[in-house]
Amino acid sequence: MRAVVQRADGASVSVGGEIVGSFEGPGLVILVAVTHDDDAASARRLAEKAYGLRIFEPRHGARVASDARELSASDLGLPLLVISQFTLYGDTRKGRRPTWDAAAPRAVAEPLVDQVVASLRDLGAQVHTGRFGADMAVRLTNDGPFTILLET
Repeated sequence: MRAVVQRADGASVSVGGEIVGSFEGPGLVILVAVTHDDDAASARRLAEKAYGLRIFEPRHGARVASDARELSASDLGLPLLVISQFTLYGDTRKGRRPTWDAAAPRAVAEPLVDQVVASLRDLGAQVHTGRFGADMAVRLTNDGPFTILLET
């Protein structure tokens, strides 16, 4: 399982011009991709890792910390926007046209993206989502910019 985690200052995802998920202020945008051998345990590990990443500074919340980036979205109770994105498994090693062989098919991927969302909610996160398989327009203000690639 692979995810791109972006620290954001507001984000939204729209389908057909309708906003289906959004948050204002600080939070995380998590783009999630599933490969063939991923399972529910991978989804739980990814959720725990993303929600616990210490990438926020004290200015993002009321707590005071000794390290500039000592706080996580979990510590601060920040919202998350989770969006499925199979293109994270695009392979461009040969030629200029990506192949998607490493991306799991919908029947495998969709339940595991749902498991990531459920795991985040079990951890107490406020989670907004895109719509699996839809043509989505994602808007965010990347704060930092701060972007991390996670793999489980």
